[in-house]
Amino acid sequence: MQASPAGGWRANLVIYAALAANLGIAAAKFVAAAITGSSSMLTEGVHSLVDSGNQGLLLYGQHRARRLPDAQHPFGYGRELYFWAFVVAILIFGLGAGVSIYEGWKHIADPEPLHDPTINYIVLAIAIALEGTSWWIALKEFAAGKGELGWWEAVKESKDPTGFVVLFEDSAALAGLLVAGIGIWAAHAWGDPRIDGAASIVIGAILGVVALFLAREAKGLLIGERADLGMIAEIRATLEAEAAITHVNHVRTVHSAPERVFVAISADFADSLSMGEAESLVERMEKTLKTRMPVISSIYIRPEKREDAIDASPIG
Repeated sequence: MQASPAGGWRANLVIYAALAANLGIAAAKFVAAAITGSSSMLTEGVHSLVDSGNQGLLLYGQHRARRLPDAQHPFGYGRELYFWAFVVAILIFGLGAGVSIYEGWKHIADPEPLHDPTINYIVLAIAIALEGTSWWIALKEFAAGKGELGWWEAVKESKDPTGFVVLFEDSAALAGLLVAGIGIWAAHAWGDPRIDGAASIVIGAILGVVALFLAREAKGLLIGERADLGMIAEIRATLEAEAAITHVNHVRTVHSAPERVFVAISADFADSLSMGEAESLVERMEKTLKTRMPVISSIYIRPEKREDAIDASPIG
């Protein structure tokens, strides 16, 4: 899966759409919660407010990631986007899920009197329309970037967290709206406000599951993930096509940003090559690889005898 450039307009379209939707929805939900005393509506308001902050953090992460390399960070600041994606996951878990479960427990222990739910239904309808629009935009953009990969495989292979973070946030938001609507209806249908509190706990559980998944994916990116397997295969094939290279020992890659890849190569050069010829070969290979794959930001090619190479990686 090809990642969108950090800060690219396609990724930003998804984030801005989600931010606009969540700000409007949060305001409407808090007003409805204040009027009706609904626990699940208050929970949904907190959820939308947290999501709004999350989109702001992703935009901030994109901005920070675009800084140029310097002496302190010679490979650039691209992974800062991964850091802020991890922070977003923690906020969803801590604020979104935590507050939701706490509010639900509080309203079960001390239920508030039921109020006319009409305004809640109106707000939920508006929220579903806005959130659904944001979700559809995120879904379309992610589908456009995943190529022939399956949805789950595309998420696992993606090196740009902005797309799948917003997609999963919006999916969780829609699920939460559905649960909130059912909880409000059931509480009034059966005359038991504790059901509304239970709905808040269910919403918190949904957010917790999504947050843990996003944290795991962001952690992998933050630690450093390999490039696409097709790209690794192309690098190896390019090197093996060179007559002066007798064997490619290994090709190791790591993403330093969604569109920046560092490549380390160990190859066995023909014994007949002089030092000058080997240097020329390395320069030519670096130029060829960067031309074919512009996402390669840095290449390190090490001449090394096949029997001396230690390949700890099952790939390459």
